[in-house]
Amino acid sequence: MPVLLAWAWRERRSRAVLRFSAAHVLASQGRGLRTYMLPMLPFLRVFAVVAAVVALARPQSRDARVRDASVEGIDIVVALDLSTSMEAGDFRPQNRLHVAKEVLAEFITSRVNDRIGLVVFAGAAYTQAPLTLDYGVLKEVLRQLRTRVLEDGTAIGDALATALNRLRDSEAKSRVVVLITDGDNNAGKISPLDSASMAKSLNIPIYTILVGKGGKVPFPQGTDLFGNTVWRETEIPINPELLQDIADQTGGEYYRATDPESLKLGLQKVLDSLERSKLMEGGATANYREDYHSYLLLAFGLAALELLLRATFLRVFP
Repeated sequence: MPVLLAWAWRERRSRAVLRFSAAHVLASQGRGLRTYMLPMLPFLRVFAVVAAVVALARPQSRDARVRDASVEGIDIVVALDLSTSMEAGDFRPQNRLHVAKEVLAEFITSRVNDRIGLVVFAGAAYTQAPLTLDYGVLKEVLRQLRTRVLEDGTAIGDALATALNRLRDSEAKSRVVVLITDGDNNAGKISPLDSASMAKSLNIPIYTILVGKGGKVPFPQGTDLFGNTVWRETEIPINPELLQDIADQTGGEYYRATDPESLKLGLQKVLDSLERSKLMEGGATANYREDYHSYLLLAFGLAALELLLRATFLRVFP
C-alpha cells in the first residue's frame, strides 16, 4: 500500500505544465471542477488494485445456519443387458435398450448421495463404470452404450458375478445389484444361481427387472429401399422363473417392465425397499458464503472509471 500511494503522489507531481505569459489572467478565473478531480485519478487505480487483491483473497462470511455433514447413500451396481434382443421394438417408437437407457438416466439424475456403478453384458460381462458419485460421467457412459459391440448372448451369471465383485469391498451398509435383462441365460461361464448363492453369502440382494413383453415381438430385420426399418415378428425366449428365483434367493425383488412407466416404477421400488447407510461420517458444519464478487466488481468499476475519465473529461494535453 505505501508503494502504491508513493506512485500516486509521484504521478500527480510529474504532469506536464503549460507555460503561459500572463498567468495572472488565468488565476483570476478561479479553479474549475476538472482541476480538483485531476489529482484523484491515480488514487482510483490504487483503490482498484486494493479491491482486486481483496477479491483474490476470497473473503467469506459464515451463514447462521448449519448443515449435517453426514452423507447417507446406497452402493448400487446396475447390470444392463446389451444383447441384440434389446433391439426389439415392443416399446415403440423406441427399442428396449433406448427406453432402458432413458429411464436409467432419469434414475441417476434423481439420486443425490448414492454411489452407482455400471456393468454391461451380452455374451460376456464387463465393468463399464465403477462405483462413483460423478453422475455426469456416468450418464455420458450410459449414453454411448450400443448393442452389437460385445459378443452376442445373455450371460446373466457372469454379469451378476462381475457386479458382486464391484461391491465385495464396499463398506456401505446397503449394497444392491439391479439386473435389467430381457432374456434367458444362454452364455457365460458362471451359472446365475451360483452367482445368486455368492450374493446371498455376501448379504447383497439382487433386484431383477425383466424388460419386454415376451413371446413374438417386432424385431428389426434390416431396411427397405427407402431406408425405413423392416420389422418382423420374432420369438425371443424369456425366463421369468429364473429371475424370480435369483431375487427370492438373495432377498431382492422381481419386477416385470412392459413399458417405460413400469420400468421406472420398478427402479423406484428398489430404492424404496432399501435401508439408507452412511458412507461418510461427520457432524454439523457451518455454511460459508463467498463475498469476493462485490470486491471484484468494485475493482473493475474503479479501473473502468479511471480509463474513461482519462480519455474524456480529464484528458491531459500534451
